[in-house]
Amino acid sequence: MRGARWPSPPDLRDTILNAWKTSNRVTIYLVENLPAELWEAQVPGAPRRTVCMIAGHIHNARCMWLKTLGKENGIAVPLSVDRHKITPAELVPNLERSGEGILDLLALGCGRGGTIPATKAYAWRNLPLDVGHVLSYFVAHEGHHRGQIVMLARQLGHRLPAEVTGGLWQWSKRSRET
Repeated sequence: MRGARWPSPPDLRDTILNAWKTSNRVTIYLVENLPAELWEAQVPGAPRRTVCMIAGHIHNARCMWLKTLGKENGIAVPLSVDRHKITPAELVPNLERSGEGILDLLALGCGRGGTIPATKAYAWRNLPLDVGHVLSYFVAHEGHHRGQIVMLARQLGHRLPAEVTGGLWQWSKRSRET
């Protein structure tokens, strides 16, 4: 439509931040609902990896990204956890802290025209730093590991109750828990 005026795009800051809060809550919900006997279970084919290590990796990966992109921009970097020894009760508050850090990182990008500023530490340069890509990357990474954990629970004979696996997809409900 030649000459048509398109309305200004909406401010998606709240949408971006709320989407991250919900994704973080879904990850925490899974950790809160894992059976104790699954936590130390070894991953078939990778006997030195456990469900505990996968869950701890989620937090540690967040910390790595916060160190890489956030620290230089004044965002606090939570301490990494010992993926071999962390308990679910210890991991949950750490996920809350690193989740807040990612929220701060996304808010930084939203406040800077939709792009997180590149830092000296950002050497990988394989992730576009617009908030849409960064949010999608974090959500995809965690969704991948949540799926791994659910699959491992089945493979190891600790199939999670339907209310737990279904609860991972109840994003409206999880969003109200943030």
